[in-house]
Amino acid sequence: MLPVESVLPELLRVLTDRKAAVLQASPGAGKTTCVPLALLKAPWLEGRRILVLEPRRLAARAAARRMAALLGEEVGATVGYRVRLESRVSAVTRIEVVTGGVFIRQIQSDPELSGVGVVVFDEVHERSLDSDLGLALSLETRSALREDLRLLAMSATLDGAALAAFLGETASMAAPVIVGEGRSFPIETRYASAARPGERIEDRVVATIRQALIEESGDILVFLPGAAEIRRVQRQLSESLPSRSAVEEEVEILPLYGDLPQDQQDRALSSIVGGRRKVVLSTSIAETSLTIEGIRVVVDSGLMRVPRFDVRGGMARLETVRASQAATDQRRGRAGRLEPGVCYRLWPEPEQRALAPFTEPEILAADLAPLALELALWGDGDGSGLSWLTPPPSTSLAQARTLLKSLGALDDHGRITAHGRRMVGLGAHPRLAHMILCGQELGAEEEACALAALLSDRDIVRNHRAGEPRDVDLRLRVDAVLEGGRFSEALFDRGALQQARRVARSWKGQLASLRRKTSALDARGEIRELGADAVGALVALAYPDRVAQRRSSGGSGAATYRLQNGRGGVLDGLDALATEEWLAVASLDGDRRDARIFLAAPLREETIRELFVARLEEQELLFWDDREKIVVARRRRCLGALILDDAPLSNPLPERITAVALEGVRRMGMKSLPWTDVLEEWRARVAFLRALDLSDGVGETVWPDLSDETLLATLEDWLAPFFSGVSRVGHFEKVDLAAALQTLLPWALQQKLEEWAPTHLTVPSGSRVRLDYRSGEHPILAVRLQEMFGLPGTPTIAGGRVPVLLHLLSPAHRPMQVTRDLAGFWVNGYPSVRSDLRGRYPRHSWPDDPLTAPPTARTKRGAGR
Repeated sequence: MLPVESVLPELLRVLTDRKAAVLQASPGAGKTTCVPLALLKAPWLEGRRILVLEPRRLAARAAARRMAALLGEEVGATVGYRVRLESRVSAVTRIEVVTGGVFIRQIQSDPELSGVGVVVFDEVHERSLDSDLGLALSLETRSALREDLRLLAMSATLDGAALAAFLGETASMAAPVIVGEGRSFPIETRYASAARPGERIEDRVVATIRQALIEESGDILVFLPGAAEIRRVQRQLSESLPSRSAVEEEVEILPLYGDLPQDQQDRALSSIVGGRRKVVLSTSIAETSLTIEGIRVVVDSGLMRVPRFDVRGGMARLETVRASQAATDQRRGRAGRLEPGVCYRLWPEPEQRALAPFTEPEILAADLAPLALELALWGDGDGSGLSWLTPPPSTSLAQARTLLKSLGALDDHGRITAHGRRMVGLGAHPRLAHMILCGQELGAEEEACALAALLSDRDIVRNHRAGEPRDVDLRLRVDAVLEGGRFSEALFDRGALQQARRVARSWKGQLASLRRKTSALDARGEIRELGADAVGALVALAYPDRVAQRRSSGGSGAATYRLQNGRGGVLDGLDALATEEWLAVASLDGDRRDARIFLAAPLREETIRELFVARLEEQELLFWDDREKIVVARRRRCLGALILDDAPLSNPLPERITAVALEGVRRMGMKSLPWTDVLEEWRARVAFLRALDLSDGVGETVWPDLSDETLLATLEDWLAPFFSGVSRVGHFEKVDLAAALQTLLPWALQQKLEEWAPTHLTVPSGSRVRLDYRSGEHPILAVRLQEMFGLPGTPTIAGGRVPVLLHLLSPAHRPMQVTRDLAGFWVNGYPSVRSDLRGRYPRHSWPDDPLTAPPTARTKRGAGR
């Protein structure tokens, strides 16, 4: 008896009276297989079907086979399944195990879910995008069309109360939560020391597996982030295990991930006869739902691979991250389903507490283009009318809708188009669906289906050796899928190639069933079939934002490209495509400056012009060239950030030239203008009076702000009228800057400026001495001491408000005293200065009483004092 069977009567009773429930049961409780079979007997079901949503194809197939076996039937009788490209159901099927994507197709084509009595969301804690959308659509169906539809959410690790409130029939009536105990034997957890710098995870995993083979009995389940790591660990294990007689004959190494052929997946899940042990190398696909016979040891790398979408660049990528606490607990639980087990965790124990509690919902980080298309088909473009466990981020959703409009899937009002409906019917990512439909229209449907198969799965080209350039040309791969070219079998992963061929044939079959109703392409002068650059053209149709133009030449160095979306791309200079002027790029990494190009195909410029004629923009550009320091006027034809045509623009409007020249001033700064000492002093005089805060009687300063910042910000107001005909920095010298600046000062203030901040002062000797307003806070009057004899007090300016700062100089014009208190200087400072100056300048007069002595700039006559 499985543990979940003890709560089945309660579950059946709850669903008799209520429309939703949450079942929380530990891993191994048997909920995936026992619950649907128990629901078959519920009176309220009345012969209707049960839909069971599994997050993965492998889990869906395995669950259906297990339930069918418990009934003593073949799959496709009472229990069947539907996954992408495969279906095993019949007229008598009552339980359908489906993946999230298949369920979305079912509810979109039949929103009432006719003939369905209950929808079971298994492993809902994984929070896949399809599962979240399926829940939202099911709730709307229950609310608007099917009050009798039951919803059941099941998981081992989730926030049961929050999910129950979400599924409740009303805001105040949460769904009941039923908690079932699991069956788990004791599990010993062994933590590893911290990784050494540069140590690869594959090396740590291999060492731990070898250790576990020696220390423990039973089969081993190993969790790795992805298929690439699985293949590397499998190869290392095969090379590093002890001699055949000691270990190798007893151990079978089996990979397990979603893209494996079904027979290989089945082998990893089944028991091995003959006493041999198995080591199953799996992705996170084995965390839940699946039953893997014989496992009592788990080796957990602590890593998982999740999709990440860069909204700014429009690029999705898979990113390796730390698994959450919930995920690592699920993995650990796999070791104790049959007997006491052991879990090796390849990280120190303190790090476990630092892990995120739960895995982040996919909706927060994934490419939302498929979701946006489904919402448009449902009739709720932004999803605001639906209830969400986690609402889709508005920025990501808006970016996805923009992409769909560019693909012709949405109209200008955001409604789904006929072309968009055909895209949905294909079941591929919107980019690939658009490409397939365009390929059909252009007579290249075989190439389009082959490309869609290649771009929706892992690369069919084997991993290149370290130090060797990666061959990025998609044409090579398309030829291999179509079996129409000569190529080396050793270059390709045979399993991946066969899978790509199967998927391509499937999409070609689907395409044949879709009637061509509307054009998939932008308006063009003439529709023609594609030629030699068919692959590049199709990739460009799927990824119009990644059409790329070369910026620098190839060769031994890297070749750099600019993408239509403005991002940069880089290609190894040794790659054959590095000499191509134009590329259509399908896959890049996530580098923000220059992303590495992984998959691409060449493209001709004339093909770009034909495919995207409706998107080409005619631009008249005037801009300031920082290097040449000149206004540049060009006429360009552009596709996004790419320039197809570039020619001089004749006779641009004079005011546009002036505006750009002023921008040149801003970029180079105020020092680029023809300033003179007189103008700098004039500006300093105005600034001096502004700093005094002399107001106009109403509390506002009347003197303008002539700082660099303000002048640069207001160039159009004061300088533009004097910049007519200026188009290069050499013309700046001809500008009447004095006249331009004078416009900032009304006539009355110009008069006040001369009165309150004079350029010169007349000193007692009769000399006119220039005032320096630029050297500090106070205007400076630098004058020889002898010329100030007879003056009792410090000279003032600004209507007597401000005494000047006197720099009293020796006959040789060296500073002897700095003061704003001349009267005090005569009394306290002059006697000591006089004593010093008499010895140094004996030919000059140094009277005892400077206030009665005549001011002079000359030496004394004769030898007398």
